[in-house]
Amino acid sequence: MKTDLAADAETPASAALELARVKYQTESARAELARVRHKLEVAQAILSDSQAARLVEANEQLVLATLNAQKAADVIQRTDNEARAVADLDPLTALPNRSELRARLELAVADAGKRQGHAAVLFLALVDFRQVNDSAGQAVGDSVFKHAATRLANALPPGSTISRYGGDEFLVLLPDVASAADAAAAAERLLVALGTPVRFGGHVFRLTAHVGISIYPDDCEQADSLIDRAVAAMYRAKWRGLDSFAFTGEAPGGARSLELRTLESLRQPASLHDLAVGEYALHQAMLEEANSKLVLAALGTQEMLAAAERARRHQSEFMGVLAHELRNPLSALHNAAVLLGKIPNGEPLMVKVEAIIERQLASISRLVEDLLDVSRVSTGKLGIDRQPMEMIGLIDEVVGSCRAAMDSRLQQFEVHLPPRQVKLSGDRVRLMQVVTNLLDNASKYTPERGLVRLRVVVEDSKLVLTVSDNGIGITAETLPFVFEPFVQDAHAMLFDRKGMGIGLTVVRELVEAHGGTINVTSAGKMRGSEFTVHLPLAMSPEI
Repeated sequence: MKTDLAADAETPASAALELARVKYQTESARAELARVRHKLEVAQAILSDSQAARLVEANEQLVLATLNAQKAADVIQRTDNEARAVADLDPLTALPNRSELRARLELAVADAGKRQGHAAVLFLALVDFRQVNDSAGQAVGDSVFKHAATRLANALPPGSTISRYGGDEFLVLLPDVASAADAAAAAERLLVALGTPVRFGGHVFRLTAHVGISIYPDDCEQADSLIDRAVAAMYRAKWRGLDSFAFTGEAPGGARSLELRTLESLRQPASLHDLAVGEYALHQAMLEEANSKLVLAALGTQEMLAAAERARRHQSEFMGVLAHELRNPLSALHNAAVLLGKIPNGEPLMVKVEAIIERQLASISRLVEDLLDVSRVSTGKLGIDRQPMEMIGLIDEVVGSCRAAMDSRLQQFEVHLPPRQVKLSGDRVRLMQVVTNLLDNASKYTPERGLVRLRVVVEDSKLVLTVSDNGIGITAETLPFVFEPFVQDAHAMLFDRKGMGIGLTVVRELVEAHGGTINVTSAGKMRGSEFTVHLPLAMSPEI
């Protein structure tokens, strides 16, 4: 990546021609003013000869010439200002260009030095933005890039400057920060602003970035060096993974430098909206079917008798919903199969269609395994096949399958992971069922453009997994019974008529079978909810 500001500092050819024209007009105005002065001298000579009539005529000519000269000077000044403004802006985003940003940075450094304050430079690089152009075309890519630039500019505090540094890179100047924490907060706001998905045509775009931060005067005192060090810090953030930032002065062995390379399932910045909707519908139908089988296996004998009557009442409705929901995914798979025959080899869309089919085949295989497992259950509780496993990789796989649902609703998704990989002794398939149900539940009951969060931390030899949202929430009357089979809030059934009220029952049974606990909190209707799972770690949590 180039870091030389001179590479982009030259005025565009069109701006250079405009400035040359302005210079010519300025010289012409000066010549006109000289002619006016000459006429004034002639008028003075006429006055000395007491030629009154000629004096009146000369005065009239003088006034007209002065007015014309002033008008020409005003036009030239306005044209000069406009040309200079155009020369200082990026043509695509209308943001300040490199040379303008550098000039402002030098002023900010000088001002910070006088008042013994701090300034910050943030270098932001979009992740895999080339895939946007490859999948949707250059025109759509330009629209997405301009939209991203607007979001970033709106996320900054007053007085800040953001400029386009390169093809998919931005440079941000914070001229007055109290501490490094202010710069970190600004970086987080920028990442959140980018992370909100947006739909252009048939595509859903979810952008991510890496941010490098340098601080004046802690890191250096020269404008160019501040930029270079912010670029270097960006590469440290790139090692960490998506939506991350790093400081110039961070020690390589610091706690933040040990953060994981975040989920690869979120690396793809673009997805097809129609395929996402179809993939989610198929995923949801299979999940509901799997949950219906698992909940029957999870219930004890007494619970099963009590649930049987409710199950009979819901059976017809469930089959109707399932049949209806299978229409969309079957249509999506049919369309994908048709596309496979029409897309030339090597096209990006071919890879996406093949990936969708492969994921659905994998999901069907897992469903068959679940059904076979159910047939072996004789105790009324689920069988758990415990094996050593790594939890972050499991979460990555689950997020990959759940992203279609969130993309179809344009929901923002935030992930916070522990600084190290963690190891559990558990059943991988069953724990995937836990995380999938929680994420799907959060997305399903959160309106479009809402927020879903997944947070994983290690506390007291336990893995604590929290899924929260800002969706429709849970009423106080329903909250104590939310894990019971077939229990649903009245407003939840109106919001989404497809659920059968068994997913959370499955989650509770699977978590307890692993020796863990789960609890739920909600401030009430339309105020979101939060599910927290505690699972015991293996003896050595680090890998």
